[in-house]
Amino acid sequence: MARPTYRNHRNNPYLLDDLVVTTHRTMAGVLWRFRTETLTTAVLGLVSWQLTDAITWAGTLAVLIPLIACALIFPPPRRFLTRRAWCVLSRHRLQRVCYETRLHTRSGRLPLVLRIYPTEVGEQALIWCRAGICFEDFEAHTGEIAAACYAREARVERSRRWAQLITVNIVRRDTLAPHHVIVSGLILHPPRNRQGRPGPDTGITA
Repeated sequence: MARPTYRNHRNNPYLLDDLVVTTHRTMAGVLWRFRTETLTTAVLGLVSWQLTDAITWAGTLAVLIPLIACALIFPPPRRFLTRRAWCVLSRHRLQRVCYETRLHTRSGRLPLVLRIYPTEVGEQALIWCRAGICFEDFEAHTGEIAAACYAREARVERSRRWAQLITVNIVRRDTLAPHHVIVSGLILHPPRNRQGRPGPDTGITA
């Protein structure tokens, strides 16, 4: 559990000064943030245009609909798409939680999510901290990050070489947790002593 720190906005003596900061959004930053959606839309549009040019719209739909259905039905492609969708969602949620918790510079620049990819337990994001932001800032807001990403918990790791690079691990599931928990019969039927009264909690009868 992260200890209270002056970097937490709740302990910031210059809170009113931070409230007037406006976030800067440039065209390059917007394109970088929505790079997955932009690239996917461009590829789908190009493929549809090429198929429509070669065959009719009916033929294009006859080709694309079965491909989409197979991707949603079979486990391997469905798992691939689901994990990539969670990565896209987590990237946007990380940007949002940085804005809401004021994890940005005085000039209003948000940290840059360089890369995010799926893991066995969730997602892992590599974040570039701009001047004025550091590892301790993210460490103080792990609870907000986990809640914003709809995750079980969030863990922040520091780069061993570069101080401006941090790794945010978003944990959604526990791979070591049992899928079926067998409830002990002692809980449902507590033991009784010789007088017929319930025995102690230890389960040892008199």
